[in-house]
Amino acid sequence: MAPQEALVAEGLTKYYGPIVALDDLNIKINKGETVGLLGPNGAGKTTTMKAFCNIIKPSSGHAYIMGLDAIKESSYALTYVGAMVEVPEFYSFLTPIEALSYFGRLRGMSKSDLPKAIESVIAKVKMTEWSNVRIGKFSKGMKQRLAIAQALLHDPPILILDEPSLGLDPRGMNEVRNLINELKREKTIFMASHLLFEVSETCEKVALIDRGKLLAFDYVEKLEHVFSSQRIQLEVLKPLEPSELEAIRSIRGVTKVTASGNTAYIDFKGDKEIQASILADLVEMSIKVASFRPALGSLEEVYMRIVKGGE
Repeated sequence: MAPQEALVAEGLTKYYGPIVALDDLNIKINKGETVGLLGPNGAGKTTTMKAFCNIIKPSSGHAYIMGLDAIKESSYALTYVGAMVEVPEFYSFLTPIEALSYFGRLRGMSKSDLPKAIESVIAKVKMTEWSNVRIGKFSKGMKQRLAIAQALLHDPPILILDEPSLGLDPRGMNEVRNLINELKREKTIFMASHLLFEVSETCEKVALIDRGKLLAFDYVEKLEHVFSSQRIQLEVLKPLEPSELEAIRSIRGVTKVTASGNTAYIDFKGDKEIQASILADLVEMSIKVASFRPALGSLEEVYMRIVKGGE
């Protein structure tokens, strides 16, 4: 394992009975990189995270953390990692300060250092005003923030985050993305997600996984042609008339138009030049456009587009 490599999977395979959860996964993540493991539910993302965190043992292959075997040398390897895997749960009768004190002691952190570290991570996840409230009163999203706080507690160089925005409202998701963008300046981050937008906004590299098999791994911009959803979401000031819909369908590059109320979706073939010409034609038709933007959905939708398009 090269000195610059933080996380490495070599032939990582996991069977649950006859089901293949991971199929010969090979991936190398360098120190300082932020990598998104992107795939639909059931693709093998959480299984990958669990293998690195020694929560499960692979059927074959190896996972390495900073050159250490994540299974055989887990007590040393995991000191480099802060992790949040699956839906977090905490003792409901504890407060965030009490829960983080407990986790800190489990990790062997100094009793004198804990209060300052706890105060710092609680502030980072914007939970200061809730620091002395019983966790039993928390929403799912608040527990998610607390889980990120515990991952940061011992200031590890590597973060492994499984669906860090799960359960959060749009404002909370934005705050988590901002936090990840701050943390990636100083840490290696390996995060799982099924949200294309989340990965594209936070990660420089993406690993696309499906049915346990790695389909692609590269810089986001190099894989944009795979992820791009050739669909425009159009918001208009009044619902489109049948004659207007028919006129839009005749625009060069347009393959399909669907509308509901003041929202329409325009599927097209082509690049940004075609996209620009579609907008110009809409304006020329005197259609009152309130907004015109690419429609990005979950990865499941993108997958369906890729399969249907035979890419």
